[in-house]
Amino acid sequence: MINLEAASLTDIGKIRGINEDSIWSQHNYTSRNEPIGLFIVCDGMGGHMGGEIASYWAIEAIKRELADLFALKDPRATVVLSEEAILAARSGKLISPQLVGIDLEKRMQTAIQKANRVVHEYAQRKPDKAGDAGTTLTMAVVHGEHAIIANIGDSRVYMLRGHELRQITHDHSLVANLVDRGQILPDEVYEHPQRNVIYRFLGQKGQVKADIFQENLQPGDYLLLCSDGLWEMVRSDRQIVKIIETSNEPSIACKALIAAANEAGGEDNIAVVLVKIT
Repeated sequence: MINLEAASLTDIGKIRGINEDSIWSQHNYTSRNEPIGLFIVCDGMGGHMGGEIASYWAIEAIKRELADLFALKDPRATVVLSEEAILAARSGKLISPQLVGIDLEKRMQTAIQKANRVVHEYAQRKPDKAGDAGTTLTMAVVHGEHAIIANIGDSRVYMLRGHELRQITHDHSLVANLVDRGQILPDEVYEHPQRNVIYRFLGQKGQVKADIFQENLQPGDYLLLCSDGLWEMVRSDRQIVKIIETSNEPSIACKALIAAANEAGGEDNIAVVLVKIT
């Protein structure tokens, strides 16, 4: 049986006057003792306090839309199974009452569009305060041994497995496109004059497209969600792996990762959510 341990932390860094990064970490267990978790990092931008408000309200909107997933229901209650759920039950897979008939990926997409509308409409109503307010979004919903990951912008999700760190998400940024086209090398991303230009974010327009990734989890894995304030400062995968593995506990690792980003310059706000699968 899979279990989750998680921690989250954000820091203003050493240069910025305001922290526009927002985080969320929530997990519990269903009535069938399966883990269910929601983990989010948002990096806001634009206007006087626009980024701070955008990242906060994006997370609040997603939390509200997915709140019912965490409302435990009586396992003795009668439920109506879909054909897919019936097939799963016949194969021996446990069915959680509160997740019966729920398409988690579809629910995530709906929550993301809601968050996008909240940010977009706020920017339209309060141009003096919000300006061109927007926010990146990277999030993971974990249920049992399965993780569904969504990403918009250049905040990232990594998987640490077997001492190897792998980036799951792909940045929606100018420099990432230049790397894809072979016009610059990956190491040139960090010093490129337009490294902070992103072309997709929440609040940009009425509809937004999130990239969706699916991962199967196993004991010993870690999911790391972070803003660019971490990965632009701590550029060595080996250093990140060492910090996480030597820290052992997610809360200690989050503090150590933020300390490493600040020691490297702390040029931006830093947000970290770390999920350990045991």
